[in-house]
Amino acid sequence: MTITENKTNNSIELVIAGRLDTTTAPELETKLRQIQGQTQTLYLNLQNIEYISSAGLRTILLAHKLMLPIGGKMIIRSPSSFCKQVLEATGMDGILAVE
Repeated sequence: MTITENKTNNSIELVIAGRLDTTTAPELETKLRQIQGQTQTLYLNLQNIEYISSAGLRTILLAHKLMLPIGGKMIIRSPSSFCKQVLEATGMDGILAVE
């Protein structure tokens, strides 16, 4: 998995590519905690995610929860077809913002 960070004045976008699973989710969690409080809007670009496990879903929910106390928002951007299927099957597409 690779994580590329793109910053603007008002947001941070993390472009994530590869597999988001038990092995790689801790790396994303570390990154999320590093940027916590640095922005009001966090985008997780999942366009190049090949696979996402329950550990990956938990980490995405963590991103959402980390933004709530500061009045921020986390938005999933351009999920791959596999990610979209998983989000729909788990009902997370109704909880999280997806664009």
